[in-house]
Amino acid sequence: MKRLAFAAAALALSAVAAFADPVEGLWKTEPGDDGAYAHVVIRPCGANICGVIARGFDAGGTEIQSKNIGARMIWDMSADGGGSYSGGKIWAPDRDKVYRSKMELSGNSLKVSGCVGPICRGQNWVRVQ
Repeated sequence: MKRLAFAAAALALSAVAAFADPVEGLWKTEPGDDGAYAHVVIRPCGANICGVIARGFDAGGTEIQSKNIGARMIWDMSADGGGSYSGGKIWAPDRDKVYRSKMELSGNSLKVSGCVGPICRGQNWVRVQ
């Protein structure tokens, strides 16, 4: 009986892992205006995709204890299929602005872009793990 319960649990966990969104993981941002960059953990939050700042680094690559660690950076991002995500928001700590955003996943590269009114910007993030 224990073996059957264990097998059922293992099957359920493998099914969840099989349906993990390919954008999930740890991503390195491009440096902001101040040269600092972050590692962002991207994961599901309900039916959407969210990201939280996990680590911060100064322009020289030294890890810093930033006040932004743990801050929500991405929210309400919907998977559109084929590596495309839209309808979300991304907060840019270097400018303290929230952008209406979209993302495009291509292998271990994630293009994030967004606009605040007529002002748009984008970055290419690299998968850390």
